[in-house]
Amino acid sequence: MPEQGERTGRRAKAAIGLVVLALVAWFVVPRGLGWSGTWVPSLVETFWLLPLLVAAVCGTWMVARRRPAGLLGLAALVVTGFVTAAAVAVMRLEAPPGDEDLLPGPAALKVVEGIGYCGSGGCSRDLDATGDRAPEVMREHLTSHGYTPARSLMYGDDRLCRRTGLVAVREVCAELKDVSATAVHVIWYVN
Repeated sequence: MPEQGERTGRRAKAAIGLVVLALVAWFVVPRGLGWSGTWVPSLVETFWLLPLLVAAVCGTWMVARRRPAGLLGLAALVVTGFVTAAAVAVMRLEAPPGDEDLLPGPAALKVVEGIGYCGSGGCSRDLDATGDRAPEVMREHLTSHGYTPARSLMYGDDRLCRRTGLVAVREVCAELKDVSATAVHVIWYVN
């Protein structure tokens, strides 16, 4: 029969495991579901903030249990996370944005992706959507994916943006230009 100390140790390990599982779920699931908001961690935060929080939780337990031998491994985890985050951030500087929940477009519209553009100011992608009430349907599609109205930059086009991230905020914006009642041109980019 296990002693009291062993049972307490097992419960503590189970609690630590559940906390780590909750942290991983918080960092992975909302982004996987396409959610956005200031409480949804960005991709870069997954690489540096998640290891930092996991190391803090596990390190606190190790210090409390007077088992500092594993702290070096936790430090290596954090350093690896920071290096990976830096590499991902650098690679994404001059890369076109992802689909960002613009693609696939609404089922009611015919969506044709353009060639996109990359220049010294960053990269963007574009699409043309046609169909009944295309401008309205595309705005509704973006709004349902967390995009909110933002100040227009040029020519009075509608601009919708969504932000993700706790510390390293990432903002994706889409500019919509109504071509006609049945067609809309959309350009999206990362701010």
